[in-house]
Amino acid sequence: MQSVKTGLFGFLFSPSTDTWLAILRIGLGLEVTLYSLSLRSDWISLLSGTARKAAEALLSLESHFVPRLGWFVASAAQVSVHEEAVLSMAWACLLGVGCGLLVGVASRFSAISAWLLHLCVAKSGGFVSYGMDNFLTIGLFYLMLSPLPDRYSLDWRLRKSQPKNPQLLGFWRRVLQLHLCIIYFFSGLTKCFGRGWWDGSNVWRSLIRPPFNAINPEILVTWKYLFPLAGILICLLEFGYPFFIWSTRTRKIWLLSVCAMHVVIAVAMGMYLFSLIMIVLNVAAFGPNLIRTEHARISFRPHEIIL
Repeated sequence: MQSVKTGLFGFLFSPSTDTWLAILRIGLGLEVTLYSLSLRSDWISLLSGTARKAAEALLSLESHFVPRLGWFVASAAQVSVHEEAVLSMAWACLLGVGCGLLVGVASRFSAISAWLLHLCVAKSGGFVSYGMDNFLTIGLFYLMLSPLPDRYSLDWRLRKSQPKNPQLLGFWRRVLQLHLCIIYFFSGLTKCFGRGWWDGSNVWRSLIRPPFNAINPEILVTWKYLFPLAGILICLLEFGYPFFIWSTRTRKIWLLSVCAMHVVIAVAMGMYLFSLIMIVLNVAAFGPNLIRTEHARISFRPHEIIL
C-alpha cells in the first residue's frame, strides 16, 4: 500500500520546469487576444439586448451562480451607465488581459481576469458559443491556478522572482495532461460507436455544414474516397491518445499527428481559434521535452531549477 502511495505521489508530483507554463501562458494570451479582435465588430449585437437576456435566462435555470455579463450590466445600471458602455469596457478589458498574458505582465491577475471575463462572455453568448469556448475556459482555469509567473514573462524580469517548486509545476502539468487524455479518449470512443465515422459520412457532413463549409462541395466530391480513411484516422488518433502519448517512443508522432489534425480542421473548416487552443493545450502538456534543444536538469530540492 505504501509503495502505491509513493508511486502515485511520484507520478502526480513529477518535477518539471516552467517551460510548459510559458507555452500555456503565451498561447492562451494569443488566443484571448485573437478571440477579442475577431468579435470586435459583432460584440455589441451578440451580447446586448434580447440575445444576451435569453441566453442568461436559460442559464439561470441551471444555476444562479455561473458568472455572466448581466451581473456587470445590472450593477452599472444602478449608476446610470448604459449597457453598451459596459459591454465595450468588457471587450477592452478582455483584450487588455489577453495582451497582458502574451507578454507576461501581472500574469496572475491577467489569468484570473481573462478566465472570469471569457466565462461571462461564453455563458452570456450561449447561442453563438462552441467547443472553443469550453477549451479556452479550461486552459485559463489551469493557468490561473498554476505557479505564475514563469521565467519567460516580463513579471519575472521586473520582480526578479525566485524559481518555483518543480514538484508543484509538475503537478499542474500532470493534471492538464490527464484532462486532455480523458477528453480525447471519450471523444474518440464516442466516434468509434458511430457508423458515420467509419464510412466517412460524418466527415462529409462536417465539411459541408454552414458556417464551416470553407471548401467548395464540388471540390470535396473529388476527395470523397478519402473520407472513410480520414474518419478512421480521427477515431484512432483520439481513442489512442491516452495510450500512446505517454511513451517517449510514440509521443512525438502522436503529438505531431494530433496537431496536424487540428491544422487540417482549421484550414478545411475555418475553425482557426478552436484549432489554435487545442494545439496550445497539447504542446504545453506534452511538447516541452520534445522541442527543447537542451534538457533541463531539475533538482529535487524545493525552489531550485538548474538549467
